[in-house]
Amino acid sequence: MEKELVKISGLSKSFKGFKALDNVSFKVFKNDVFGFLGPNGAGKSTSLRCMLSLIKPDSGSIEIFGKPLNKNRSEILKNIGSIIEKPDFYTYLSAKKNLELIARVSGKNVSRSEIVDILDFVGLKGRESSKFKTFSHGMKQRLGIAQALMHNPELIILDEPTTGLDPQGIIDIRNLILKLSQQQGKTVILSSHQLSEIELIANRMVIINKGKTVIEGKVSELLNNEEMLVKIQVDNPKKCLEIIKASFDQISEAKAMQEEVEMVMNPKLIPEINQLITKNNIRVFAIEQKKKLEDYFIKTIQSQN
Repeated sequence: MEKELVKISGLSKSFKGFKALDNVSFKVFKNDVFGFLGPNGAGKSTSLRCMLSLIKPDSGSIEIFGKPLNKNRSEILKNIGSIIEKPDFYTYLSAKKNLELIARVSGKNVSRSEIVDILDFVGLKGRESSKFKTFSHGMKQRLGIAQALMHNPELIILDEPTTGLDPQGIIDIRNLILKLSQQQGKTVILSSHQLSEIELIANRMVIINKGKTVIEGKVSELLNNEEMLVKIQVDNPKKCLEIIKASFDQISEAKAMQEEVEMVMNPKLIPEINQLITKNNIRVFAIEQKKKLEDYFIKTIQSQN
């Protein structure tokens, strides 16, 4: 049976008449990589700030590790690591010195060797003595995650950790989150606009919009495995599309692009379609299939407007 780690029930919060959260509810289970999705202004950061006691909700309840947050704040927060907005450090100090200073100020019992190990884990080995001001944006994000890990928390909360990163930086943070889950057994709540990243690493997710919970569940169940986006790169997309449409009536949203055919279909049809188009002397260069989190997200949000 899955162990419930976080339970948010009926969370509401207003700022000067604006309702940022309106009865938001969701659950996070142990070892989840939990995707927290929603458009700008949906209430994601407000929800996370409430979970970290940075702001107080107007109503609703927050239980973490099976205990109410409002009665066990200090005990609960000791077992949570987080990055909200961008991590900030002393620019003239090295990565190692920054973490040592934070450990002393916060009273965390972390040895210098443990700090070196943490920096190694997040991919900053060899840059321990480099000043923070020399770090790239991606390296700063890694150092922020290192700070969140210093007290070995069970729950990690990351608010938009890939914002502003280049493609390689996004891949690096993605792999780091997977390491946190798979190698260290951490539970991760990940707020992100990078839908493709959530699809690659999250096992469960919630979508909120206009301060309300829209839908929650396992990613594999919310995304219909029988309906996937399939792209077939061919030398004659227009002819290929005509042949496919004439033979398969169970394919929807099919269109010919400049170098490929794109359609929504059951992936079990791929071998049959591939055989059909090659029989018609159309050369196939590549076939790509993927679940459609972006389409699912857009349709879910639009249904609430």
